[in-house]
Amino acid sequence: MAGTPTYAVPPSFLGITRAGPDADFAIAGIPMDIGTTNRSGTRDGPAAIRRASRMLTDGDHPEHGVEPARMNVSDIGDFALALGDIQGSLGAIQTRAEPIGHLIALGGEHSITLPLLRALTRRLGHPVALLHFDAHVDTWPDNFGQAYAHGSPFYHAINEGLVDPRCMIQIGIRSPVQTDVMDWTLSRGVTVVSAQDVHASTPAAVAARIIEVIGDTPAYLSFDIDALDPAFAPGTGTPEIGGLASWQAQAILRRLKPIRFVGMDVVEVSPAYDVSEITALAAATMVWEYLALLGAPPMR
Repeated sequence: MAGTPTYAVPPSFLGITRAGPDADFAIAGIPMDIGTTNRSGTRDGPAAIRRASRMLTDGDHPEHGVEPARMNVSDIGDFALALGDIQGSLGAIQTRAEPIGHLIALGGEHSITLPLLRALTRRLGHPVALLHFDAHVDTWPDNFGQAYAHGSPFYHAINEGLVDPRCMIQIGIRSPVQTDVMDWTLSRGVTVVSAQDVHASTPAAVAARIIEVIGDTPAYLSFDIDALDPAFAPGTGTPEIGGLASWQAQAILRRLKPIRFVGMDVVEVSPAYDVSEITALAAATMVWEYLALLGAPPMR
């Protein structure tokens, strides 16, 4: 095996040394956790994900045949936030994200997805489809009196017309949720695939459902690491048992080549609760899978 040993890989994502925002894909950390409702600590998520990504630098993807570290990818560092100010931080994230073409964000809590969608749809000029992996629907109108926090990004995204809810699908949902919140979500046209639905099905069937819902609408992927069961991702602020196995998430993502993705985030990694980096590695691997999917040769 040639090249740099994994322990000596630079501390950027996949050891990437390119830092320009004009790459085909730009990686950015967004270390925000002021809108969490249980255990805080996601501000340390971006650094942990970058560290764990060193395990993904020594070869090609086993199915897609590409090495994401050799793609035209840059790591542009972390976004600056407004300390202790949720609204100020959301505005700062949107401003920084707007000029970037294809952004892949390392969170941070799930609140960051709202300004990322605002920036993306302003640049595109239309709403996007949404593929959302999570234990929670994140469509609460408020979070214990706070209108903007990590349980509400998609309530606002739907109401602001950032996503087309008829082209929105949530995978892995299983947390307690008020009936009126779930009813509101479904009434908007959102497709919800629970964790139990995933377990009773196959990755191929789940992927086919995702492709059916999203169609040819440009799509954004938001991957909350608590979509995975705590056995595979303990390092998160709001763990819920009964979740997806890491292999299930990988197998689903690998079958999504027909979808036209235009951006991604992976969120809610809280390293203080992690064990042997397994949560951070799972998050880094989902980004690696996403890059390999987009870099793979066209389907025949």
